[in-house]
Amino acid sequence: MTEQDIPDVLAVEREAFTVPWTEEAFHNELKLNHFAHYMVMEYEGRTIGYAGMWTIVDEAHITNIALKEAYRGRKWGDRLLTELMKTAAYMGMEKITLEVRVSNHVAQRLYLKKGFRPAGIRKGYYSDNHEDAMIMWADLPPYREDEGTEGSQRLS
Repeated sequence: MTEQDIPDVLAVEREAFTVPWTEEAFHNELKLNHFAHYMVMEYEGRTIGYAGMWTIVDEAHITNIALKEAYRGRKWGDRLLTELMKTAAYMGMEKITLEVRVSNHVAQRLYLKKGFRPAGIRKGYYSDNHEDAMIMWADLPPYREDEGTEGSQRLS
């Protein structure tokens, strides 16, 4: 993701989240946070989703993963998460974590399918309605050169 991607990412963000990140938050992530790594997913030249993570020592923490509504339920989220996990493994990360709303069963099913397991609850985590977050962790397999990347996602 580059700063030029931010307007398109903000459009995805507004569709996906009740409390979307601000333009300033994305600028800060890209310019000031050396732990942050973000990618956009494009289809037919348009940004349809994005994902981000922080990498610290040997762990990756997924900060955001989102798709435009029209592309949900069509395996794009699976592809985006797979690409993010491959990138984390390529960067030497051994484990990956995230928080997900306890009510977001669709996302939880995807995460379980990709090897994530529940590890705890953060009470009142979400500021809009004080909903709890489920903490999930997964082990990352070592990166294999023959896996490559899909090519349509960009990582900065």
